Amino acid sequence: MKLTGSYKLNVKKEIVWKALNDENILKQCIPGCDSFEKESDTVFNASATNQIGPMNATFSGTVTLTNIQINRSYTLSGEGQSSVGFANGTADVELIEENGVTTLKYAVDIKVGGKIAQLGSRLIDGVGKKMSDYFFGRFADLVAPIDKKQEGAKVGEKRVVELKSNFLNKYIYSAIAFLFLLIVVIFYFVSR
Repeated sequence: MKLTGSYKLNVKKEIVWKALNDENILKQCIPGCDSFEKESDTVFNASATNQIGPMNATFSGTVTLTNIQINRSYTLSGEGQSSVGFANGTADVELIEENGVTTLKYAVDIKVGGKIAQLGSRLIDGVGKKMSDYFFGRFADLVAPIDKKQEGAKVGEKRVVELKSNFLNKYIYSAIAFLFLLIVVIFYFVSR
């Protein structure tokens, strides 16, 4: 699956470049990120837990920076393994500055395999798009928050809403509802 997009950031490209290489910022941008540790200047170890359809999967693997052209572009590559399959992908990131405004362009290519690949391409494509939009939108929010002076902007407005897995909540609430119904049924039969 291939996805593309861009964000306009009201900061110089040197600031954006520095943020693209900051492990703390990258950690905040990865949906469901549990850990993100720098192994070298171009390799990071990461783990993230995300809901993909009915599955809640924890992926762990590496993120590598290649094709580095300082303050201009690089390729972000990642591969992760999980008990439900694997995912790997690349994101070509390019920075173009014009009049103090940096345009961050990206092109993402994602591949999945194992049990998660059996969920169907529509679901996988939707999850991939949501995660890519989240990563780059969150990055834009951290590096260049929307200014209330920007046309049509609301105070405190964000480009993306934080993604949270509702997998466990759904099952916890279902279990509580089931227990409640079971207690009602038991009281009904005991009181007869």
